[in-house]
Amino acid sequence: MDSSKNNTWIVSLGDAPGLDVKMVGGKAAALTRMISAGLHVPSGFCITVTAYEYFLAQSDLQSVIQLELGRKLLDKMRWEEIWDAALRIRSAFLNASLPSDLAQAIYGALRQLHPQTCLAVRSSAPGEDSAQRSFAGLHESITNVRSEESVIRAVKTVWASLWSDAALLYRRELALDPIRSRMAVIVQEMIPAKTAGVVFGRDPRNQSADKEIVEAVPGACSNLVDGILEPDRWILQRSSGLVLEWVAGKRNSEQHDLPLLTDSALQTLHDRLGQVEKLFGWPPDMEWAEQGDVLSILQARPITSGLSSASQSDERRWYLTLRPKLPQLSRLAKKVLETLIPELERLGLQLAGENIEKMGDCDLAGCIEKRFTTLMHWREVYREAFIPLAHGVRYLGAYYNDALQPQDPYEFTILLKGQDFLALRRNTALQNLAQHVQKNQSLLKKLEECAKDRSCTSFKFWQRLKVQISEIQGGADFLVHFEQFLFSFMDTTYNGERLLDRPDSLFNLICQVGTIAKSGVVQVQHEKTKAKTLQRRLMEAVGVSREDEAREVLALGQLSWRLRDDDNILLGRIESQFLRALHLGVKRLRKAGRLTGKDSGEKSASLVAQALRDCQHAPIHFTDDKPEVIERYTNRTDKPRQLIGQPASPGLAEGLACVVNGIEDFRDFQRGDILVCESIQPTMTHLVLLASAIVEQRGGMLIHGAIIARELGIPCVNGICSATKCISSGEQLTVDGYLGIVTLGAPDFELENHAYAKHID
Repeated sequence: MDSSKNNTWIVSLGDAPGLDVKMVGGKAAALTRMISAGLHVPSGFCITVTAYEYFLAQSDLQSVIQLELGRKLLDKMRWEEIWDAALRIRSAFLNASLPSDLAQAIYGALRQLHPQTCLAVRSSAPGEDSAQRSFAGLHESITNVRSEESVIRAVKTVWASLWSDAALLYRRELALDPIRSRMAVIVQEMIPAKTAGVVFGRDPRNQSADKEIVEAVPGACSNLVDGILEPDRWILQRSSGLVLEWVAGKRNSEQHDLPLLTDSALQTLHDRLGQVEKLFGWPPDMEWAEQGDVLSILQARPITSGLSSASQSDERRWYLTLRPKLPQLSRLAKKVLETLIPELERLGLQLAGENIEKMGDCDLAGCIEKRFTTLMHWREVYREAFIPLAHGVRYLGAYYNDALQPQDPYEFTILLKGQDFLALRRNTALQNLAQHVQKNQSLLKKLEECAKDRSCTSFKFWQRLKVQISEIQGGADFLVHFEQFLFSFMDTTYNGERLLDRPDSLFNLICQVGTIAKSGVVQVQHEKTKAKTLQRRLMEAVGVSREDEAREVLALGQLSWRLRDDDNILLGRIESQFLRALHLGVKRLRKAGRLTGKDSGEKSASLVAQALRDCQHAPIHFTDDKPEVIERYTNRTDKPRQLIGQPASPGLAEGLACVVNGIEDFRDFQRGDILVCESIQPTMTHLVLLASAIVEQRGGMLIHGAIIARELGIPCVNGICSATKCISSGEQLTVDGYLGIVTLGAPDFELENHAYAKHID
């Protein structure tokens, strides 16, 4: 092996003071300076940026990165699309083989460390841990690594974390070019710590105050960083080290009376803060570990929070909430499953049961305001709890891929099939209703007539139609089941409209869905068998010692997969019930001649409530909002032949496009059409029962359109930002869910046959 290569790939932390930060990254450079200054830092080495670049060149990973980030401009990609790209990049890194000469260099460095010590493998990217930018928590740190093979896998995982969704989002926030990003890696001996924690040389919330912050937990620092244990917290006087305040942390749900750290240990930490600040010239944020009389510094970086308005404005902290650790996910899942979802479900039914039609105007005004406040509250809960819980699926994906390294990075989704979605229950109920109609030709004919009648949208028409249906033999029984279906599943919204107010949107579906055969028992059993096989492989891969952890990860993934669909429908009921009250108020004001113009939706709630309370209120006129103009290609020769997106569900399908932008378009959808829309919402996935394929503008492998497409086994391509601009209803499409390509117009072989026939003529 060429020793000159080894010298550029591997650098001992203790033997290279003044290392170029571009070579070893900010974290390694800081550790090296502290070692040179006589501070105790665990032994280890740095795998340099040069080694990372060599790995990229030998494995052709740079082209993979460019492909994944070249589908769209980064600032045009939604978070879900960025996460998908990150998962595919991570999978490519884990499946790539490390060049043998680089692997041997790492093995040689490992043999210089204590053979029985667990190792920590951590990121050290250039620019990381600088005073201007903090990437803390955005890149991977893997602890308790033992074997040489596990170190190699951990190194590749840390390299891949350079391209994680959170890291890419943060680089976008800072206007950094991710393609130019590089990563060094630190491999260090782990301290078998009695206590560990973090210290801040200044209070991050108010750096002008004469305060320092110390946090400590029993055992490893990861118990604090990963949110496993709540820390003891001290506030020290920065100028003297005097303890100003101590708050005990909770461990095993109990408050402890005795501090984890002695006054002597606190004074030592105070002294170390001063030494590090003097060394670097900035107040540090340090991780530390204590064993016996030795206090080791694990890392030190500048405190960036509060230093400038620029640092305060970035959303790095919110990006980190999108990828909570397993303990945080478990607590969040428990809260969502046992408290939030039941409360949301109970509240929706309660609001639906209130007889607001009998309320006086003043009471109705209060009802509108209260329901609007309730809706705003639950939308905030959705952002703070339901969206982060979605990471349960992503956590499972990364966990499964790390353990098994499958060629298909989405193989893990097989473990998620067959969950008891509200949307799937609704679709099953709709199929049962539709099959009942298929057996009654008179009823079927009546519904087909109404489906074609564009005037069948008013409440008065529906009341007349119910009378006509009840006079058909079997019609009264159908109405009972249909209205129960409406109440159970359609008291929700789509694009700001109440589906419960538009039963006519279901007539076309009911007439056609009944002709579709349900999935057979054999197919369902095959899917269950395949899922069990993958689950067994996962357990074998992680080993007996981690089986309980793997089961927890799997259960969390399945739960978040289901609830992230259900929560939209349940939240839609709260919105529907708010709109019910608002529409009633608008109706009363119109009848009294005190309101004119087109309804303005929820933004008119306060004004409508005021007018209901005050009969002297000036008449209200709503100015029609100008509809969004969708620019389309007017010259057919300018239209692209193919549109490139994400392959979200495998399969190949041909059919006519049906562009769906609102409830009115539900009536036009025919069996075998290709559904084209901005995004499929859980409140309208019943429409997909008729679709042969899905094309969406919004991208993501785990968004609702992709979920339902894979459940039904139809192809889906999403993330095509120009889909509704380029595609018109009635246009012939070919959807390739394997490659993520949508072809407009007739397939090539049909065009060739047509040209040949024309030539023969």
